[in-house]
Amino acid sequence: MTEHEKTTSPHPFSQCLLAWYDEFGRELPWRSTRDPYRIWISEIILQQTRVAQGYNYYLRFIERFPTVEVLAAAPEDEVMRLWEGLGYYSRARNLHAAAQQIVVQGGFPTDYEGVRKLKGVGDYTAAAICSFAYDLPTAVVDGNVYRVLARYFGISTPIDSTAGKKEFAALAQELMVSSRAADYNQAIMDFGALQCTPRAPQCLLCPMSDGCCALAEGTVETLPIKAKKVAVSQRYFVYIWLFEHRHLAQNATSTTEVLPRPSTTDKPYANKQCPKKESTLGFTDAAKAIFGKVFTNHFCWNSQLLQLQRNSCNTLPSNHFSNKGQRCNPLCLGSHTN
Repeated sequence: MTEHEKTTSPHPFSQCLLAWYDEFGRELPWRSTRDPYRIWISEIILQQTRVAQGYNYYLRFIERFPTVEVLAAAPEDEVMRLWEGLGYYSRARNLHAAAQQIVVQGGFPTDYEGVRKLKGVGDYTAAAICSFAYDLPTAVVDGNVYRVLARYFGISTPIDSTAGKKEFAALAQELMVSSRAADYNQAIMDFGALQCTPRAPQCLLCPMSDGCCALAEGTVETLPIKAKKVAVSQRYFVYIWLFEHRHLAQNATSTTEVLPRPSTTDKPYANKQCPKKESTLGFTDAAKAIFGKVFTNHFCWNSQLLQLQRNSCNTLPSNHFSNKGQRCNPLCLGSHTN
């Protein structure tokens, strides 16, 4: 082997990664084409969307808009309707605008700079399109890539820092196998999605376990590192169930009352016993039957269900239900009987 061959041979990490991909890589419809339009559609759909969710959207989108010209000529409302359910609707608007941009310039751009200028296309998407469509050696860097590289090479530089972004981008490009650019990018993304997952990675079955720094040092669960934690905003919802006094099952000798069952599906509320509490608003505060929390990426959704017996008042003042001193808008309740 010559010195030149030594310096151009793929890194052992890259060799192992491609061998894994050849055996376990996912077969997806956008991987069987070199059409930049179809690859672009798939990449935009898969932004902030799992493959399982985006798969059928891609098929329907391509069936309705088989070419960029058809997409560009379509009304925006039709594009938005076909996008319903995917969320992040600015992606659909940008997709439609970029299709018109491509038609005006006479065709899909064939280099990284041209693809990067399309509306809604960032560094990652441009690199992915160029490697998948044209086999250009442009390395992708997304969440999967950050995780795989941070764990295997034991990199503790925060991925959301300027230094971290530069370090990971340079390493990803260094590991790129130019002769199999498309396969390499697909391989590292699949490896992160299937093998080196965020939680419960399959380390015992990993073909790279012998060289993985995180596995050797016990830092698999802590890498990659983020310097800034995402601020979770609190959102509050209060649902009020107002019912007439005569619909309560009363027990004259008990300090509890049995609430009616709203429907056959509302089992958590059936036969719920709650202490009586007279309020100054003319209501009996029967219960806070539910206090639930649901966490998403950026929000904690807090929900309450208040069950109230209507006595003589059917309007609540604007400051009755509040959270941590925050005034709520006036809430007017009408009576409801079954």
